[in-house]
Parts: sequence; structure tokens; C-alpha cells
Amino acid sequence: MECKLEVWKLSHQLTLAVYKISAKFPSSENYGLTFQIRRSISSVPTNIIEGQGRQYKKEFIRFLYISKGSLEEANYQVVFSKRPELYFRK
Repeated sequence: MECKLEVWKLSHQLTLAVYKISAKFPSSENYGLTFQIRRSISSVPTNIIEGQGRQYKKEFIRFLYISKGSLEEANYQVVFSKRPELYFRK
């Protein structure tokens, strides 16, 4: 199912990009950072489309706020992933 909302389209494209980039993370992060960043970023378009499917505008707005929170979470994880010591564990 594809959503016609521009914000959904952009968040979907961002999700695809994050999946592609995170595939290059160290294998030691498969169940850590890789899983976490993918979970949070994919939550953004998921909540947008779920909110759009709700009956009331107030519910849709609530899901947009949830999406915004997930985007902030993913943003932190991107910042965290740039830490060089993450890739050079002892």
C-alpha cells in the first residue's frame, strides 16, 4: 500500500536509505545499533500511514507526533553511529 502524502513518501525514501547505509555497519552491531536504527526509522512511515487510516483527524495528528518522536530517536542513532570507537572495539 502506498500513501499519497508527501511526508510519507519522503519518510519512506529515508527509510530505504537508512537500510542501505546501515547494511555497512559492523556485523557486531546486527542486534544492536543496526536493529535499533532500522526499527526507529521504519516506524516513521508506518505511523504516518497508520494514522492516515484512522477515523478521526485527532488520531491522525497523534500518530504524526509519534512519527516525529521516532524520527528524533533515529536522528540520535545516526549521530551515535558516527562514533569511531564503535568500530574499533577491543
